Amino acid sequence: MIHLMSKSNKQTAADSSARPGAGPRSSVEDITLERSLEGLFRLGTNRRFDARQSAAIGAVVTRAGYAVMRSLSDQGTISLGQVAKSCAMDSAAASRQVSGLIDEGLVDRRVSEEDARSVDLFLTDRGREVYESIVTYRLRHLASVLDDWDDDDRAVLAGLVARLVDDLTAAPLPRVSRGLNPTGN
Repeated sequence: MIHLMSKSNKQTAADSSARPGAGPRSSVEDITLERSLEGLFRLGTNRRFDARQSAAIGAVVTRAGYAVMRSLSDQGTISLGQVAKSCAMDSAAASRQVSGLIDEGLVDRRVSEEDARSVDLFLTDRGREVYESIVTYRLRHLASVLDDWDDDDRAVLAGLVARLVDDLTAAPLPRVSRGLNPTGN
């Protein structure tokens, strides 16, 4: 069972032996969560996982390339600007990813029917097959990891992760003023 801590019973770093420099408003739970998320993000860049996935699906697709392919699968034929926005990439990064996927024959482009100055992107048949293979591979891996979790815990995790992604996407990044360290001290 996943236990959620209410705001009323959070212990703040100022009241605890939490790591110095974390900021006076950081709770022990926030610090633990940040470290857990950092570990999760590190797993997301695991080269062994990428190598195994590439071997299993028969194609090399970066994580950013996968995000582009997911966007095209979900939205169909869209512009580079729409790909960049949906993948939270700048235009240059999206363009690099798209170029690599075009070179691999996974994505193609054509002049937009709505605006001849614009190019529309779409998954090729091979791109659709590779994308589906990646999804299957990842879902199989996730299912094996969560095999002992009950349905309620899976639902809570899915809801909380979706909420976290939405909140992180909507929140402005903190600004660091000159002369202050990132914690504001």
